[in-house]
Amino acid sequence: MAYTAETWPITAALLQFPGTDATGQHINDADASAWAEVLQEVKDAGFANADLTDSWVRPGDLGKERLSEFKQTAEHVGIGIPVISAIRRSVIHTRDWAENLAYSHRTIDAAAELGCEVVSFGLHQAITAEQQKQLWFWTVEGYKDPVGDKEAWGNAVTRLRELGEHAAEAGILLSLEMYEDTYLGTADSSVQLVQDIGLANVGLNPDLGNLIRLHRPIEDWREMVAKTLPYSNYWHMKNYIRDEDVARDSYITMPAPMESGLINYREAFKLALSVGFQGILCTEHYGGDGLSVTASNQEYLRRQVLPKTENYVLGQSQVAQGRQQPSGRTESGSTLPVASQLAGV
Repeated sequence: MAYTAETWPITAALLQFPGTDATGQHINDADASAWAEVLQEVKDAGFANADLTDSWVRPGDLGKERLSEFKQTAEHVGIGIPVISAIRRSVIHTRDWAENLAYSHRTIDAAAELGCEVVSFGLHQAITAEQQKQLWFWTVEGYKDPVGDKEAWGNAVTRLRELGEHAAEAGILLSLEMYEDTYLGTADSSVQLVQDIGLANVGLNPDLGNLIRLHRPIEDWREMVAKTLPYSNYWHMKNYIRDEDVARDSYITMPAPMESGLINYREAFKLALSVGFQGILCTEHYGGDGLSVTASNQEYLRRQVLPKTENYVLGQSQVAQGRQQPSGRTESGSTLPVASQLAGV
């Protein structure tokens, strides 16, 4: 059965929650009550699901008992964890690639233990010292994957395929997050990477907000949507106001609610349905009360963007789509996932 505005699984990104507490202790080592506090806050904001962003808890670094404790904590709070987003642990990092690859495998194992449907990886690396000085880190350039380097590209394909095969064995979708100046930094390169990997359970996470926020010329967002959505299986969604004065080489962006920014998600989602997209959605926002904005983004999606009934024509995706069957409802009216399985293409 096709998803509708009422049943579509939407997760909250956990970008607003730090990975260390006031004493400097990593949240992995905190008491389970600290986990419960964050998850309850997310639930109280109106979410039935969270994207377990590893800038907060790193599930791949939790021991078996602690991972079980985390799962029990989420179940006690009553919030689903259908996705892990592992960020800034590139498997083609010049020095740390082997460690990052091992961490990525552990993250897939953790996802299987938690009952996740998707793990999202990327090729972006740590924010530079210069980026950390900025109000918005994307206003200065960071790490760049080497352009035209066949060996580096081949390593990306081989190592991500290895992760994809592991994920397939665990019944999990692997999604690749688009990010500037990496091999997932343009629509064409991202699609080519998925095609070269060549696994049905490996697709794109078309986080186009990462690209339209850049203070330089960008690809047209409509063209990026048209190229990437046929190969997408998960979707980080956020938006930015953007102003361009090309004659003066001036480009200004700032975070905005999804309905107010450059990307018209109403238009983008119509295209997504036409090419068979049925993936989990994740709402994000940088700055201010980011959790409240992500909550309003969820409401915008359910109210204005997602189909109200199942009577829509769903196209054929180029990659496998996940499936979460809703069961029961939270007090906010959202659905809770209980099981997932890969749906063939």
